[in-house]
Order: sequence, then C-alpha cells, then structure tokens
Amino acid sequence: MNPAGQTTPHHPDTAPAALHADAARTLHEWAAPDAAQDALRRAYLDHLDAHPDGMWKACRSGHLTASALVIDPAGERVLLTLHRKLEMWLQMGGHCEPEDGTLAAAALREATEESGIGGLTLLPGGPVRLDRHSTPCAVHLDVQYAALAPPGAAESVSEESLELRWYRYADAADLAELAAVADDSVLRLVTAARQRL
Repeated sequence: MNPAGQTTPHHPDTAPAALHADAARTLHEWAAPDAAQDALRRAYLDHLDAHPDGMWKACRSGHLTASALVIDPAGERVLLTLHRKLEMWLQMGGHCEPEDGTLAAAALREATEESGIGGLTLLPGGPVRLDRHSTPCAVHLDVQYAALAPPGAAESVSEESLELRWYRYADAADLAELAAVADDSVLRLVTAARQRL
C-alpha cells in the first residue's frame, strides 16, 4: 500500500532494480543462525537469480516480502496484528513497493503503516530470520526484521488489520498465551528477536 492507502501496481519493467540488488546483497551478507536458515537464504538467492521480477507480487512463482516484529521500548512485549484477510495473528509486513529502496525500508514502512506507530527503529544486524510460507496470492519468501517502538508509542489499527494487541514474552506462561493465538512462524520470530535483543 502507498501512503494514501491505495494499492500500487507492481510492474517488473518499471520497478527499480535497486531493491532487487539490495535484497541480493542483504541475503549474501546475512549470517544465518543455523543450517536450516542458511538453506533458506540460498534458496532466496536462487529465486532472485532466476526471477528478475522476484521482488514483486506479480511474480506468481513466489516473491520476497518484508516484515518486522514490533517490540515495546522495554523489550517485554510484541505487537501483533489480526490480519484482515488471513484472520491470523501475525507480525507487521507485506509486499514490497516500487518506492522501497531497500528490504529494510520495506519492512519499516510496513511496520509503520500497519501499527500506526511513527519513529520505529529496526534492530541492528539486518534480518532476524527468514520464513517461506504459502498465501492465497503466492509463496512468500519473507525477510523478517524486528523494530523497537519509541517510548510512549500508541498503536492504531490500519485498514489491513482487524485488531492490534500487545503480547508479553518474558516467560513460559507468556509464550504459552502467545502460542494459543499465533502460529509457529511467529513464535520462532519472537524467539529470534529476543536473542537479538
């Protein structure tokens, strides 16, 4: 979505090559935390090599997406969105747009739009993890970041969400509550972000 809330058409021939190049560079430089994540990293790179349009929704064989887990300033809670179309509790994220110069910028834009929180800052060190999953439109090759909210941040539900909710993740009981609403991919992202913090 663009700032006006309208969908921007994705045309590989007009989309900036800079984003494709940034995605490849980001994935080449990213130090995967384990063998499974490294295998995904290489699969993402192979996809980009094979698909010049692999950053865009129009690429029906799959495309990269960018997301960010929003964390409160104290590092004790994460903000999840009840996605309007998927009806699942997820981190903020979505498709890259032609105006996104980098994957990190795409993740930050999505997190800001969907949370309504200005002044988010991505955790240093690049992506936190990768997650490949199927959606109604295609396979998403998601590059996942984590973002800290500023002090006093107040969330605001966007048109893409049914609800926003903060979840604690400090102990096993908190994680059990989170696991009751979110799927394993979100739990893995929370765990990875916690380790990054």
